[in-house]
Amino acid sequence: MAHAHHHGHSHSASSSSLRSLTLALVLNAAYTLVEVIAAILAGSLSLLADAGHNLSDVVALAVAAGAVMLARRPVTPNRSFGFKRAEILAALFNAVSLIVIALIVFVGAARRFSDPETVPGGWLIVVASIGLLVNAVGAAAVFRRDGEDINLRAAYIHLVGDALGSVAVIVTGIVIVTTGWSYADPIIGVLIGVYLIVSSWDVLRESVLVLLESTPRGLDAEEIGHALVSQPGVVEVHDLHVWQITSGFPSLSAHMLVREGDDCHGIRRLSEHMLAERFDITHTTLQVDHDHVDGLLTISPPARP
Repeated sequence: MAHAHHHGHSHSASSSSLRSLTLALVLNAAYTLVEVIAAILAGSLSLLADAGHNLSDVVALAVAAGAVMLARRPVTPNRSFGFKRAEILAALFNAVSLIVIALIVFVGAARRFSDPETVPGGWLIVVASIGLLVNAVGAAAVFRRDGEDINLRAAYIHLVGDALGSVAVIVTGIVIVTTGWSYADPIIGVLIGVYLIVSSWDVLRESVLVLLESTPRGLDAEEIGHALVSQPGVVEVHDLHVWQITSGFPSLSAHMLVREGDDCHGIRRLSEHMLAERFDITHTTLQVDHDHVDGLLTISPPARP
């Protein structure tokens, strides 16, 4: 006896995520344009390179916002979960792009260690201060205290990384203006690159685990199996699968055997309630059958006339 209970992100939650990402996207796109103009006017290669970095973040935010819009599309008979996995793909894309950006920063820093460039410190301070404000507002907009949405978390790491980059550029500008020490720029760049790799690794790992349909973080499949088999009347639980469709959307399927004569429907309802209350799993497919102790039924071929 099979039963499926469908559950998804609330429309209001996805609308809030989309508004937050759109705000961060607009602010970063406007700042990137300002930074490009400032880099051309100042003749600064470092500002132009940072503008390229911010452009990659604009693309990442656009991908994240697009994923939310896709995830809101209704389900169809051929797409029973709609496009909810798009958010996980966006998070994976953003995590990989963060690591690529960090590697580019490392290469640039290595070149500057061997051949430090003269950077206009005053321009760095002014433009980076604007960038710090923009990225702080964007990061505050997409921040979620529970950190459950992988897509928003990846976007948040992007924006925090940019904010730290702005702080680093401001510090670099101050050091260059006051001391003329040009090695400050590559040193700070390496530190930011390390932050990007460390902070994006968890998002990368979790995105891959969701796509591989591993048991969601915070849930123990063995513990869930013991909880199901401990239900009154349950004899055996097998073919237990616990996975995640997207952030905050755990799913479960299992085959349960109950004692001969017990109420299959009642045990299924009690099991669903237990899974929702104890493990916060509300999308379940439980096949409940009686445990037959009789011997195998033999079907003989029909007698020939």
